[in-house]
Amino acid sequence: MGGTAMIDARLLTKTLSQPSYATRLDARGWTSLLTIAHAERLTASLAWRLEGLKVPPKAAAILAEAKASAEVGRTHALWEAEMARRALGPLGLPLILLKGTAFAAAGLDAARGRLIGDLDILVPRDWLNEVEAALLGAGWEWVKPDPYDDAYYRTHMHELPPLIHAARDRMIDVHHTILPLTARVKPDAAALIAGAVPLGDGLFTLSPPDMMIHAVAHLFADGDLNGGLRNLWDIDRLIREHGAVPNYWPQLIERARLHGLVPHVSRALRLSQHLFETPVDAFLAYEARKGDIFYMGRLLARNGWGQETRKIVRLAFYIRSHWLRMPPLMLAQHLWVKWRRG
Repeated sequence: MGGTAMIDARLLTKTLSQPSYATRLDARGWTSLLTIAHAERLTASLAWRLEGLKVPPKAAAILAEAKASAEVGRTHALWEAEMARRALGPLGLPLILLKGTAFAAAGLDAARGRLIGDLDILVPRDWLNEVEAALLGAGWEWVKPDPYDDAYYRTHMHELPPLIHAARDRMIDVHHTILPLTARVKPDAAALIAGAVPLGDGLFTLSPPDMMIHAVAHLFADGDLNGGLRNLWDIDRLIREHGAVPNYWPQLIERARLHGLVPHVSRALRLSQHLFETPVDAFLAYEARKGDIFYMGRLLARNGWGQETRKIVRLAFYIRSHWLRMPPLMLAQHLWVKWRRG
């Protein structure tokens, strides 16, 4: 490509999978690449992938700034994990880190350039009251102290209402499983916790297969694919790091079956292979392909200015996300209450 022959986010996925492709871009192509990367929150990841290649000076400055910002975010995330460890340490629970903070704490390649927002942790559901009390006592407070939202989270969701630290202005999401309780798929939270891997000093991550399972669940079974390319990039990085480890694929198949996510894992493998040339297990990726084209269209729905496109497809996935989260009657009641409350 010399200019903007690719008019969707495929320009970004191709460059991430084949960094040398960037050397063929003209000024307009670089503008599209960087704006799409920014919209998908993958600029710092792109910076790491392009390290060592000759890029235009203005692009190099943007990439360097993104990389530095991601590194600051990584430091903040690890410090927040340490603060949570200190607050929850007296409970004697393993503090299981999730998502970006887990990648960073474990030193995984998936952490390179990844933007990390909230601190996500997983604890046994039976311990939620004690964990909540410990965090409130250590300076965290409710983000939205609304009675309806509070009751909704505690009754139907897979996490407590979000908390924010009064002094550090950092949020923590306390999970007791990885999908809403009302979702059609019911992962085995006890198995996730039992299989956690220690990092030292009371910190844990999910096992490599379960880490992949969580990434897939977050991408396909719990949302409208907003930010989906970043989640799929996580999946590519996790597979490339763990896929060559002996018994990884049999273990992943076993865990996908246990958590009821075989079709979702299979779809993730196919899409990741298609967009990022990820080396995948052919057997696990063989699950029925019906609908892949719609997921592809949703994931790539950006124009050369980084703007959202394919509004009908986006709307369909937005509706789908709510449909997956709860039964129709409950969904109607919830949307009615939210609409009345503005």
